[in-house]
Amino acid sequence: MSLQNIARLLLLAAIWGASFLFIRIAVPALGPAFLMNGRVLFAALFLLLVALLLKKRLLLAEHWQHYLKLGFINSALPFLLFAYAAGVLTASLLSVLNATAPIWGAVIGILFYRQPLSAKVLLGLTLGVSGVAILVGFDPVLLQPGALWAVAAAASAACCYGIATHYTRRAKAVEPFANAHGSMWGALCCLLPVTVLFPVQQAITPGVAAAVLALGVVCTGVAYLLYFKLVQEVGATSTLTVTFLIPVFGVLWGWLFLNEQVGWHTLAGSLTVLTGTALVTGFNPGSSIQKWFRQRRV
Repeated sequence: MSLQNIARLLLLAAIWGASFLFIRIAVPALGPAFLMNGRVLFAALFLLLVALLLKKRLLLAEHWQHYLKLGFINSALPFLLFAYAAGVLTASLLSVLNATAPIWGAVIGILFYRQPLSAKVLLGLTLGVSGVAILVGFDPVLLQPGALWAVAAAASAACCYGIATHYTRRAKAVEPFANAHGSMWGALCCLLPVTVLFPVQQAITPGVAAAVLALGVVCTGVAYLLYFKLVQEVGATSTLTVTFLIPVFGVLWGWLFLNEQVGWHTLAGSLTVLTGTALVTGFNPGSSIQKWFRQRRV
């Protein structure tokens, strides 16, 4: 992996880690549905501009049902669940729960697609569950009203990403950029009717407006472009490294900008979850580093 792609990977992790920061800033004023409508709308408009510049077509007549399904399970529902959870949980906790998505994907594969359960995967699943238990069980936020529902919502959001992974593997092949662009419009169609259930709660300040814009354009639109560029340059397996970096930045941004406390349980739980995720996905940092050095010698 070149230094340029390493920089892209770190930037992508920093951006996606910051998404939980922006959600925490904006959700008290806008509510979950209105906030996520703004996020996918700005993302869709940004990607539409990119599509016009690059002359990329969506082929809506052929793929509209696919965009609607993908938009619902990969964006609308998890975005809404994370926004609901952000009303109680910290950005740090949200970012770590987000990292359990590959673990959920493994569970779904085992239960519904008869994928083999090896000892390594079983250990990874056990560590993942244990890490979440450490994170949640020792966090003072659990004492707040509605905390358990918020944890369930965030875990369900991560589960949605696991479901989406299996769906995209089995769905009709669609060009990656079209998937990102089309799914944003599909997500918007799913989210618009829900807006009436979660009205705006406070006046929209410039800070809140900036957070929504950053969520849509940077954390969704620009992040997708970075992601697909990395997949094209280094492959999907190497790009998976971003899963392990997002919680690092999520915890960092929460500590820096929201004064969130980082206790021993945050570090221990995060490390346990990420170790479990690495085992489930088969990610081996040692082999990745060796591969990088071999590429540098060539």
